[in-house]
Amino acid sequence: MGARDPQLGKGAAAKLRTERIDAHFVELDVAKPESIAKAAEQIRGQYDRVDILVNNAGVVAKGDGPPRVADPDAVRRVLDVNFLGVLAVTQAILPLVRKAASGRIVMVSSGLGSFTWNANPNWSFAGIKPLGYNGSKAILKYDDGATCLGTERHSDQGQHGQSWLYGYGFERQQRHPDH
Repeated sequence: MGARDPQLGKGAAAKLRTERIDAHFVELDVAKPESIAKAAEQIRGQYDRVDILVNNAGVVAKGDGPPRVADPDAVRRVLDVNFLGVLAVTQAILPLVRKAASGRIVMVSSGLGSFTWNANPNWSFAGIKPLGYNGSKAILKYDDGATCLGTERHSDQGQHGQSWLYGYGFERQQRHPDH
């Protein structure tokens, strides 16, 4: 489990272990290439594989907003973490995911990145239009993302958002209607 803040990351990993999930903390700041490289090397040295990579990095920035007023620096800060950081982590960890028997990469996105939902004036979040945040979440759902990474793409769309699962050896599964 990667996190910028060691105290929060260690606490989250410890909580997962109480739920019988074999989670281990790795310090990782997706906005810093040296942190990404160090985390990938640490994982390679300790485990030599990654069973599942969940990309859940996401920030908002003051100044991000609708295109007519968005501060370009704020939009850039959001894209640096929410998309470029996720891309860099995925590229660094991908060789380790490929070593797992059935490795998975999950890209956590948001309904705010949905063109369809944003075009619906009756959607609960229709008035929320931060260019950087919404754009970064839309990019994570880009159809060619799976092709570019050489993986399969599977989507799971719920009421509150979407997540994209990129996996090796992942078989399409019917989801139970209650999930």
